Amino acid sequence: MTPIRKGQAPAALSRSVFHERFMESFMDPAFQAEAEAISRVEAIAWDAYQEGRKAPRTRKAGPGYADPDYDLSVEWLATKERIDQAQAAWADPATPSRVLLVCGSARNDGTCPGEISKTFRMVQWAEETLAQAQIQTDVLDLSLLTSSYHLNIHPCKGCVSTAMPLCHWPCSCYPNHAQGQTSDWMNEIYERWTAAHGVIILTPVYWYQSPSPLKLMIDRLVCADGGNPDPTRTHGKKAVEAKALELQGWDYPQHLAGRAYGLVVHGDVAGIEGVRRGLSDWLDWMGLIDSGSQARLDRYVGYYEPYATSHDALDADAPMQAEVRNVASAVASAVKALRTGTLSQPDKGLSRPRPK
Repeated sequence: MTPIRKGQAPAALSRSVFHERFMESFMDPAFQAEAEAISRVEAIAWDAYQEGRKAPRTRKAGPGYADPDYDLSVEWLATKERIDQAQAAWADPATPSRVLLVCGSARNDGTCPGEISKTFRMVQWAEETLAQAQIQTDVLDLSLLTSSYHLNIHPCKGCVSTAMPLCHWPCSCYPNHAQGQTSDWMNEIYERWTAAHGVIILTPVYWYQSPSPLKLMIDRLVCADGGNPDPTRTHGKKAVEAKALELQGWDYPQHLAGRAYGLVVHGDVAGIEGVRRGLSDWLDWMGLIDSGSQARLDRYVGYYEPYATSHDALDADAPMQAEVRNVASAVASAVKALRTGTLSQPDKGLSRPRPK
């Protein structure tokens, strides 16, 4: 067995540092009236931190799992059940076609910028076009991370790089109640991706890269590509067991394969082509199916013009507005063809010599 390398983890927090971090959520003077109650809650949180109570509520995994007597988080089990139901609906030809529209911008008018993003306007155009094609839409606006109370997409912890079976589908790293890593939006987002027959990602470019909310979601979707749907096979996060499973031969299941996709990437001076290519490569890798050349768009809005007039520049760019609508139309056509089995996929059925 390949060894488990150790030596990076920091020391546990001292009681005083834990207190400082815990109290950062109660800076409002209005909380002072409940200082004694907060102190009692802090003592419980400190106890949970010391004992490492990551998943304080569990139940037996039950039938269908490799070790039915293993205690699994009730939160994980609930998420898995919703994903399984979404997958069944996705596969049922009688269900309406559904496209997930992902707004990758971090900006909206409910927080510091005070103005909606251009990306959100593009989402609305795509939504209108899909409605005309009689396709249901689900708008996933990632800017809610910047304007909603206690809503998080926590960062990926990189379980895959220890062993693929250690990365569970859906992710079991969160919530971690002992560490205060809660309110993780991904439990809902996994279900929404699974329910979609098509996905369109619309995003600006931030410093040559995808915006951080979008990148957080992308990283946490790693479990959809090769992830282990049965945490009892690794008895939670036991690295030795996960390594042994991978070395015995892992099939890297693609849990979101077979969905159509489209892309709209926009910027102001640089980076659009690199981001669009990166997103295309990622979606291809996960087994999603591109909807044609007109479904992959990268354009500049107000090239080297002031940010203050960028919405005006978008208003004046009628060809880009039409191109965004074309992306939605192409995805609509691809979804319909996929669901009727008429979409040509020349490489369908070919096995990957290098499945990783």
